Amino acid sequence: QVQLVESGGGLVQAGGSLRLSCAASGRTFSTLSMGWFRQAPGKERAFVAAMSWSGGSTYYADSVKGRFTISRDNAKNTVYLQMNSLKPEDTAVYYCAAGGGYTDVRPSMYAYWGQGTQVTVSS
Repeated sequence: QVQLVESGGGLVQAGGSLRLSCAASGRTFSTLSMGWFRQAPGKERAFVAAMSWSGGSTYYADSVKGRFTISRDNAKNTVYLQMNSLKPEDTAVYYCAAGGGYTDVRPSMYAYWGQGTQVTVSS
C-alpha cells in the first residue's frame, strides 16, 4: 500500500512558477514509477508527466514539455513537479499517482493517487 500527499499548489500569475511535492509513505516508493496528472473543471483527468523508478527516464505531455520538470528523491520518498512559465490553461487540480509505467498516460494504469492540490494561474 502506498499513500500519497501533494502540496505546493496555489495562486500564481501567468509566467510564474510553482513547485509541487508529493510525499509517499510505504517502503516500495523507490520501486514505483511516479506520475503527475491534472484535472480542470469539466474536463477529464489528463497526463502531465511521469518518471521511472530510478529517475533515469521521464515522459511529458506535449503541452508541458520545456516548461515542467519532474524529479524524485527516493531517499525522501518524494516526487516533485517544477512548473515554469505557467499559463492560465495550466489551471487545474494536480494529482500525484503511482504504480503505472512511466510511459502510461491513462489514469486507469495507476493504482495509487493523492488527494490533489489546486493550481490557479491568473492572466
